Amino acid sequence: MRIRLLFILTISILSLKNYAQQSSRPNIVVILTDDHAVSAIGAYGSKYGATPNLDRLAKEGALFNRAFVVNSICGPSRAVLLTGKYSHVNGMRDNRDRFDASQDVFPARLKQSGFQTAWIGKWHLVSYPQGFDYWNIFPGQGLYYNPDMISMNGDTTRHNGYGTDIVTDMTINWLDKRDESKPFFVVVGEKAPHRTWMPDTADLGKFDHINFPLPKNFYDPYNKRIAAGMQDMSIEKTMKLGYDLKMKSDPDVVAEAFIKRMSPAQRKKWNAYYDQVEADFLKKKLTGKALTEWKYQRYMRDYYSTTLSLDRNIGKILAYLDKNNLTKNTIVVYTSDQGFYLGEHGWFDKRFMYEESMRTPLIIRYPGVIKPGTVSNQLISNVDFAPTFLDAAGVAIPKQIQGVSMMPLLRDPNSSIRTSAYYHFYEFPGEHSVLKHFGIRTSRYKLIRFYDHKNFWELYDLQKDPHEMKNLYGQKKYDAITADLKKQLEQLCIQNKDQEALKALAQNF
Repeated sequence: MRIRLLFILTISILSLKNYAQQSSRPNIVVILTDDHAVSAIGAYGSKYGATPNLDRLAKEGALFNRAFVVNSICGPSRAVLLTGKYSHVNGMRDNRDRFDASQDVFPARLKQSGFQTAWIGKWHLVSYPQGFDYWNIFPGQGLYYNPDMISMNGDTTRHNGYGTDIVTDMTINWLDKRDESKPFFVVVGEKAPHRTWMPDTADLGKFDHINFPLPKNFYDPYNKRIAAGMQDMSIEKTMKLGYDLKMKSDPDVVAEAFIKRMSPAQRKKWNAYYDQVEADFLKKKLTGKALTEWKYQRYMRDYYSTTLSLDRNIGKILAYLDKNNLTKNTIVVYTSDQGFYLGEHGWFDKRFMYEESMRTPLIIRYPGVIKPGTVSNQLISNVDFAPTFLDAAGVAIPKQIQGVSMMPLLRDPNSSIRTSAYYHFYEFPGEHSVLKHFGIRTSRYKLIRFYDHKNFWELYDLQKDPHEMKNLYGQKKYDAITADLKKQLEQLCIQNKDQEALKALAQNF
């Protein structure tokens, strides 16, 4: 009898110890959006009131001014986040690759340690998720209206409604049904505000009263910048009236399919708005710069309107955490898979190592660890996310992970975890004709090596030239700085085991 009581007592103590460990570990919510530009967020200086809930999150947590991605394109960026490894190591170099989801991904390690794990919404990695207790994902890019979603049993189901709402509601439903004895990790994968920027019907026209000022370099002549001159991502030449800007006078099969997918009620509101916009457009008979600037205004109005639903749904998630007493023990991370051009250099899209594309929003709220209202100017890379989440959860970081935990920086905003950020873009030939390139970004300088199709260098002093208009490479007074940056870049290539980059560096010209 005494042995039995001792056994029961031992089991009880172990159970209580395990419960204490589980309950003390923070939950983690990652809200991962697509193509959300830093410049469109109020906390980063946007003046148009599109992001009150994100602004609230920044006030209650930390805003990171120098967060960067290692490869500015949708699928590869997600693969970097999942693995904590650079694209050439995790195998997902561009959107045409298939991600090997059976490799070591950090959510699987969280699951093994007792977390409940989920990924809901945009996945965009061709393969299906592994290492999660639950997932429900868009096929490919996903759709804004009445999207299909693939469940864990492989079934594809059409969900009626607006995609951003659906992903959020599905996330909250999963949270409601979770095992409350375990900490949880969930990625909320929102499609918005990815091209073609289709706002919810409730948000149509919300920014029509604003005349967005043209970026100072909207008419960039691309002097001494070969790759910038070769791209195919300009608002003037690449942005389509039918596909991107919803004008029926420029018929587009894909755009028509998007509208046909809408319910009669959705389509009625959609057509009522855009038919009026088009009627006004046709009356003006615009050409030249007037047409280009009209396209820019339409792009900005649709883009910002699309972010309204995104922010509203972030508010729903924050409200859920508040209502269910989860706020104090939940890390909330907001980031995008990359930045995006909102007319800078005359562009939309991403891909380049230039700031608007490489730089991504990052806001983290971690009660009890991060002081509310913190602003950090330290360098961070999205390869650092995986080790950070493992570290926060008390899970050992495997040696093969190439990123660095941000936890020291979260505890002390004056500390730093890296002196430079590495970048490598591979997708050429590909959509938008951006050349292959890699490089290093320090606190002040950026050195970029374009290679393969064409071979040349670019150097920027970000302190004097934050918009990257003047390529300083080859100027004699920058020879010492260039030589030092080349040495640092070579060391990063060796450290990161990037053989393709090292091969390019070995080519003298």
